[in-house]
Amino acid sequence: VQLQAFGGGLVQAGGSLRLSCAASGRPFSSYGMGWFRQAPGKVREFVAAISWNGGSTYYVDSVKGRSTISRDNAKNTVYLQMNSLKPEDTAVYYCAGSHYSGRPFRAYEYDYWGQGTLVTVSS
Repeated sequence: VQLQAFGGGLVQAGGSLRLSCAASGRPFSSYGMGWFRQAPGKVREFVAAISWNGGSTYYVDSVKGRSTISRDNAKNTVYLQMNSLKPEDTAVYYCAGSHYSGRPFRAYEYDYWGQGTLVTVSS
């Protein structure tokens, strides 16, 4: 499986961005997807996840209500819509694929990783 994330950029606080992650390889609908982020000097943290069919979604508290994860299995793509962005959202965002049958909140529960896309939120 290959994952390619894109859509990052520079945005002012309060603005919005939509990240996309295109997948290729194994059938996209066979695994869940997630987004993680890593800010400079910090550990990689879980942001959001979605089950293989989109029926379940999970968010870290800091983005809940401001972000929406979705997927289009026909396009082999997962999205992360982020609104009301804050400077503390600045990070490299990674998409990842997971075959874990539970709730995949931890990086080690993911099998595939994309290369990351940088989001910078200016104050």
